[in-house]
Amino acid sequence: MRKFIVAIIMATSLWGPSVHAATSVTPLITHDLQGIPDKEGAMVMVGYPPGGADPVHRHNASVFVYVLKGSIIMQVEGGARVTLKEGQTFFEGPDDVHLIGRNASQTEPARFLAFFVKDRTAPFVMPAH
Repeated sequence: MRKFIVAIIMATSLWGPSVHAATSVTPLITHDLQGIPDKEGAMVMVGYPPGGADPVHRHNASVFVYVLKGSIIMQVEGGARVTLKEGQTFFEGPDDVHLIGRNASQTEPARFLAFFVKDRTAPFVMPAH
């Protein structure tokens, strides 16, 4: 778990101090995937304050998103912009560039779970290009 927490801190530091301070990332679990060499599953909880957003980025992973609270706007390059409410889901592939990830509300917080399937040594977040 310590390795996982360090990886999340390093990954969010790529976004810069202003975004890192606004978006909270809480590591929940990481585990090697049995029968899939060198792959791991990891789950984090991401919180956006009112008006909070992420910069353009990508993940070298398959990422499954589940909205827990509030409403978020997501879009990957070449995909439609979607507004997701509590209980709705979103998917990002390993080659997707995440153009929009933000809270749809300027007054209420939002929170979602992100489940990653990734190479064990790959960072969680990378610059888009």
